[in-house]
Amino acid sequence: MKATLSRGFTLIELVVVITILGILAAFAVPKFVALDSQARTATINGLAGSVKSAAALARGLAMANGSTASVTMEGSTVTLLNSYPDATATGIPLAVNSNNGASGDFTFAAGSGTATPATWTKNGAPTPANCSVSYTAAAANGSPSVVATTSGC
Repeated sequence: MKATLSRGFTLIELVVVITILGILAAFAVPKFVALDSQARTATINGLAGSVKSAAALARGLAMANGSTASVTMEGSTVTLLNSYPDATATGIPLAVNSNNGASGDFTFAAGSGTATPATWTKNGAPTPANCSVSYTAAAANGSPSVVATTSGC
């Protein structure tokens, strides 16, 4: 009977493979590190779009119903200011149906009138104040302002 000799990897082969894996990891890890920031930025931009859409939908509903004080959206009474949702806790957050940040993704701070904007800040952002969406209620004969700030995401 002929004996077969089983042979494993040499030390040089193992070192080469580990070196190649290290080089690949050095290029791949930075790309994955930036994904959390990109995800927060996309979330903020998505919320800004939702706020704009909710304000436009509330305005259309108010025009269709002939109401200037409030409209009912998804079972919630949304208070209006100049035919758009106001910036208080009974205005734009109910139109957006954001539960005032109860989901844990955002912290909501109500505004008032056209002077103080309503603001959603992203929980878990490096600088939450600079990772936010603000909604300023519409002035007379104007439209509301929605601003997404993503520099701190």
